[in-house]
Amino acid sequence: MSISSTSTSSTAANAEQNLPKIQPGHNVLLTGTRAFFVQRIITVGRLGSFYANELIGQPYGFSYEMVNKQLKILPVRTLEEDTDATNELINDGEFVQPLTLDEIQTLKQSGVHASEIIKRQIEQHANYSLKTEYSKDKYKKRKEAKYSKSFITIEPTMHNVCDYWFNKDQNRIRDIRPDTLSQMLAMANIQPGGRYLAVDDASGLVAAAILERMGGSGTLLTVCDTDSPPAYPVVANMNLPTEMVQSVLKSLNWATSEQDYVSVPVDEIRSDRQKTRLRKRKVAHELLENTREELFGGEFEALMVASQYEPSGIIDRLVPYLAGSASIVVHSPQSQPLVDLQNKLRNAPGFLGPSLTEGWLRKYQVLPGRTHPTMNSSGSGGYILHVIKVYDDPTANSVIIPRSKKPKTDTEQTLDSSEATPPFLRPPSP
Repeated sequence: MSISSTSTSSTAANAEQNLPKIQPGHNVLLTGTRAFFVQRIITVGRLGSFYANELIGQPYGFSYEMVNKQLKILPVRTLEEDTDATNELINDGEFVQPLTLDEIQTLKQSGVHASEIIKRQIEQHANYSLKTEYSKDKYKKRKEAKYSKSFITIEPTMHNVCDYWFNKDQNRIRDIRPDTLSQMLAMANIQPGGRYLAVDDASGLVAAAILERMGGSGTLLTVCDTDSPPAYPVVANMNLPTEMVQSVLKSLNWATSEQDYVSVPVDEIRSDRQKTRLRKRKVAHELLENTREELFGGEFEALMVASQYEPSGIIDRLVPYLAGSASIVVHSPQSQPLVDLQNKLRNAPGFLGPSLTEGWLRKYQVLPGRTHPTMNSSGSGGYILHVIKVYDDPTANSVIIPRSKKPKTDTEQTLDSSEATPPFLRPPSP
């Protein structure tokens, strides 16, 4: 079956139209460097600077090169078919690359393009022809990362943002890896329209994941240790619509989450300041009281915890506000706090099946005849405790439910009726 070039090009054009595009105000991941559209010119480390307007309206995933503060789209590079070459005879010694660092620096200062420098290095490399096609491609990518001013635009999805922060500063997100985060969301059964509690000291990573999964429908109430609304950097990294966040996300601190907390009514405040400020304080007071009433109303469907504080105290404080069969998911970089919590919950009658797991992930290089784990892998993504809340009713008893009887066939009904007939009324047997 033949496919015309016109239909192929139209299909490619339709696929490109369906791709998410960069919009004004969006955050974009640039192959490991995050850029914000807050200024007209964006500076990206050693690569230089460019005008942000050139990215607006372009799909994510394109490769660009910076030339005089202008962006040039690079074509997609494909890997040639591999040969029978191997790397076993290659000796990467000191004199394999005759081009010295001083000569490379001189070429850069004279304005020679990065591709020309890489080409000269390849031509003078003694063992380049002995490499496999995949090794040649890796060699080119290493040199391009060193000399070329190019980058790839990546959409800040939850997986990409979590992977970015884990590679940059995993302590900031409490060692939560993307696979660990997905397990936490699955254990808590996060879905649109739900009502959830969260204690997030992981820069807002857990809150951002819940918000993305909820899709603007439901309630997420977070409890933090700051007087003002918490600043969740990861939520700011995501391109979530403002109305999606504002309509779902609510927050309290540990003081205002107390039952006996008493706030100062706005009407009793004596101030000479402007009425606008008093009006704002009144709105904030009403919002606080409504959030407290919603928390004390309870019946939340799940609790997710990724906090620096001792998890047992957090569970004791917030578990009364959970509904029956609600999931409790606690993450910790260390196992001992969760082991102690697991032992405590096993002896508590209001909890069912506390389990402790550790996320395990290994990435593989998948190539014909050369499939193996990657050389560098993360040690651990932390530990997860999962338990289900149940209502403790000492007066409850098990109930024996009678098994429903199977409907009888016509033959069985005939036999039953014959057995019920007295012997003197039965017809004689032939």
